[in-house]
Amino acid sequence: MFPMVPFESLRIRLSDRYESYARWWQPVRPRGAVLYLHGIQSHGLWFEASARRLAEAGFAVLLPDRRGSGRNDADRGHLPSAKRLLADLSDCINEIHVRTGFTRVHIVGVSWGGKLALALLGYLPGRVASLALVAPGLYPKVDLPFYQKIKVAWSIINRSSALFPIPLQDAELFTVNPDRQVFILNDSLALHHVTSGFLRASRRLDRIAHCAARAAEPCPLRLFLAEHDRIIDNRKTRDFVRGLDWPERDIVEYQGAHHTLEFEPDPEPFLRDLVDWIASQPAERPLAASLPTNDHSYTDRFPAARLENVE
Repeated sequence: MFPMVPFESLRIRLSDRYESYARWWQPVRPRGAVLYLHGIQSHGLWFEASARRLAEAGFAVLLPDRRGSGRNDADRGHLPSAKRLLADLSDCINEIHVRTGFTRVHIVGVSWGGKLALALLGYLPGRVASLALVAPGLYPKVDLPFYQKIKVAWSIINRSSALFPIPLQDAELFTVNPDRQVFILNDSLALHHVTSGFLRASRRLDRIAHCAARAAEPCPLRLFLAEHDRIIDNRKTRDFVRGLDWPERDIVEYQGAHHTLEFEPDPEPFLRDLVDWIASQPAERPLAASLPTNDHSYTDRFPAARLENVE
């Protein structure tokens, strides 16, 4: 176990010049690297505990706030396209490579970030070492009401930037832990509304993720489920993973738990399992890397990933 590793706050300049905030943990001699993807409403602060545990186990961890969410005020609640978001993650992986020398990264995707992680596997073949999908949003139970979907469709046709509420306003959907419910209710950085452009990109990511599961080169995958999840459909998600023709995949489900496993009254079983599983993956020898000495992005050194594969 490495000593406690404090995080550094970064501003990553993405390839379209958008500046995105991120948390960065880097042990002295990392054994691997992790890209951590949060959910639709959450942001990096929600998952500092598990990111820190991964860092203390020897992994460099990049936990970005997705564009338009968390500490990113520009274009709040908006995504230009699924292509752009996947390009953002390509930029993040390039940032990890420059800072550590690792060319392949482990991906942790929580809730909405789970389908994004799976989509990334097809977008960047050869760059994903493993996938940890934590209550992934592949089959949500919660959705917009029909009348709102009509408004979204109209907004997309008319290229409007109208905002729509995320149907996850009840903190009890995430956890029954009273302290964490208070945290969610008082979280001024949580995202509560998204644009029709975001919703269109999200639907596109659904298709990309399912196509990637069938066509991409497999990697080790572990699915983490909460027994009493009210946000995602565990049965459909479990059946989806069981149906993958991948040599390395398994499922762990926590009895009595709710959607945000990090917020359980005792999150230790989940935190331990997440770290142990990623640590069990084969280690990679890093290539030579030029370590940055400030908070500016180094993604300009890399060409943007090809986007034609996505749409």
